[in-house]
Amino acid sequence: MTIPPFSTVRDLLRFAVSRFNQAELAFGHGCANAYDEAAYLILHTLHLPLDLLEPFLDARLSASEIEAVLNVIERRARDRVPAAYLTQEAWMHGMRFYVDERVIVPRSFIGELLRDGLQPYVSDPDQVSTVLELCTGSGCLAVLAAHAFPNADIDAVDLSPAALEVAARNLDAYALNERVALFEGDLYAPLTPQRYDVILSNPPYVNSASMQALPEEYRHEPEMALAGGTDGMDIVRRIISEARQWLTDDGVLVVEIGNERAHVEAAFGGLDLVWLSTSAGDDNVFLLQASDLPR
Repeated sequence: MTIPPFSTVRDLLRFAVSRFNQAELAFGHGCANAYDEAAYLILHTLHLPLDLLEPFLDARLSASEIEAVLNVIERRARDRVPAAYLTQEAWMHGMRFYVDERVIVPRSFIGELLRDGLQPYVSDPDQVSTVLELCTGSGCLAVLAAHAFPNADIDAVDLSPAALEVAARNLDAYALNERVALFEGDLYAPLTPQRYDVILSNPPYVNSASMQALPEEYRHEPEMALAGGTDGMDIVRRIISEARQWLTDDGVLVVEIGNERAHVEAAFGGLDLVWLSTSAGDDNVFLLQASDLPR
């Protein structure tokens, strides 16, 4: 390819932001705007620290480095591939996870709630002994749960064998194979009957109308990990209907539902839903106590 007259990181950053804005890209897979995503992709491609842009802005680059960065910028803009798939990594709360097109890009708000071990709804995170994660995908929430509940054994389930291959890679990276067990199957089906202190899930919840309107970036992700049926609640209904028999008497169920609160309340308005506060507001994650779940 013909190399444009760029010489520094600053040059490439300016060009990338312009190119991304011109292409009208959608953001939401880790970065919120064109500048942040451009900086991330440039630093990653140049093998520079992701949190140190300023010292390198005026560094002069070799022709091969410029070409490598321009290739990444163009693929992001032309093919609208999420940045995480280009770099094969996603970051949640300072932790790196391997990702590729076999899983959705990790972006769960449940991760925020795990930082304090779901307190006060879990009175003592150190006393949690069993955790179940349904629809684990890349396994990121299972890894975060292992850190939030240091004495817990964790079961993580997904219907996709390809997704579980990615999850296994992330468990290896954090040396958690002794504490986290992966199960292939449909929600609770592959599990041996037992009781869990905590059940977590970021299931497919996008309603059919919203699926039709998704930006192209999201169409690179596995559809089965996003689509939740007409009202988005197909999988959520099944999770709730069986959860009571899998929870301890004082256990909790935590489910992420994105922008589907209206559909949740329409489907489960008779339950005592507790909406949890996250950086996105109070509409993305709900909690149910075991005692409030249908038997």
